[in-house]
Amino acid sequence: MKVIVIGAGEVGYHIADILTREGIDTVVIDRNEERLREISETLDVQTFVGSGSSPEVLKNAGMAQADMVVAVTDSDEANMIACLLASTQSRIPIRIARIRNPELGGDFVLCSKDHLNIDLVINPEQEAVNEMIDLLEFPGAAEVFSFAGGRIRLLGFTIDEGAAVVGKRLADLRAMTPGVKVLVTSMVRDDRFIVPSGESVIEAGDYLFAVADAGRVRELLGFFGKDIRPPRRVIIIGGGNTGFMLAETIEKMGITVKLIEKRREKCDQLASRLEKTVVLHGDGTSQELLKEENIRDTDFFIAVTNDEEANILGALLAKQLGAHKVISLIRRVDYIPLVGRVGIDGVINPRHAAVGRILHFIRKGKIISATPLRDEKAEAFEFIALETSEITDRPFKEIPFPQGTIVGAIVRGEEIIIPGGDSVIRPGDHCIIFSPRSAITQLEKLLTVKLEYFE
Repeated sequence: MKVIVIGAGEVGYHIADILTREGIDTVVIDRNEERLREISETLDVQTFVGSGSSPEVLKNAGMAQADMVVAVTDSDEANMIACLLASTQSRIPIRIARIRNPELGGDFVLCSKDHLNIDLVINPEQEAVNEMIDLLEFPGAAEVFSFAGGRIRLLGFTIDEGAAVVGKRLADLRAMTPGVKVLVTSMVRDDRFIVPSGESVIEAGDYLFAVADAGRVRELLGFFGKDIRPPRRVIIIGGGNTGFMLAETIEKMGITVKLIEKRREKCDQLASRLEKTVVLHGDGTSQELLKEENIRDTDFFIAVTNDEEANILGALLAKQLGAHKVISLIRRVDYIPLVGRVGIDGVINPRHAAVGRILHFIRKGKIISATPLRDEKAEAFEFIALETSEITDRPFKEIPFPQGTIVGAIVRGEEIIIPGGDSVIRPGDHCIIFSPRSAITQLEKLLTVKLEYFE
């Protein structure tokens, strides 16, 4: 497989990183020669200097032999043109574009097969907003991921001092929560991923990933000692695309929301476009301003400016001043493990969403979605079990799953199964699997075709 990545920014770099680690032939195109030099020093990729919307550059990059083009520059127009050229001049099978303008993405007719013929439109900011809304719905979680059309949730959360589960073995949890379908898929302790067993003991400060039936999520979070009260007041800092879309969504939920923005002109624009949100001109990292806006009575403080250091500082200040829960938008993955230690309750990374949406186009088998977790050393994904797969019609205990791989849930029609060793996957089942990134290639072989299928 050969993939052309157009744009060597943060999203483009990490997509290329994942592709090369999985042995996929990858080409990166960007105008910035210095940036390409940095990438070529760290990744095993080919690089081409130039515009990804140039037919000549695409031709030189091997467009005729490519299986996929991923256009993720900062220009919506350049990304759209690149996909158009990929469709009309080379018939590349899969075309993906990052389009930040909400008026151009989604179901916009211009992206359809009769026009630009873009297979997947990615808006990382919109995906980040969706993740934040999930955190508002389930306040006790630091991360929420949806599978099987929202029927299954994967939750990430920290175990607090004094929680009833501290000192308990994982094997004891089902007895403590009769009727609640839950499986802990992994534990993070001191920044180390731990593959859990029934004998694993939960400690205060552990970060757990748990799969649960969506209808029992609040009950589950309450059992682990997490807050489940619905929010009433939210303060947002940052009036860019993410802040605007977030405020617009929250005000429709009937929650009181205030948005703080430094730029006067931007404040005027936001005030004219938002119906119920109170727009304030000021610095969201100002202690005086936050006190004036009764930060102590705020259920959620969400920092989504373009400056992630300001997001971290604002969230820490809001937490110190009494905000019940604080969330920061952070783009740098290496920051993510650090922020939880200093008191930030949740982190949103727009790139995770963009990468996750792309991964299912790359994975083999009928994989519906893929989600990088934490520092991207692990992944959760949903797939439809194939009749020809090694894992179908065999008890789990007989399947040679790669080390660290856990099947978190099976959805069979209307039934949700939290599996055990005797569980069996049937063809057509929707399955949610948690796996270390190092095991993905081996796992793919199990998910595709049995050896005897070729005999």
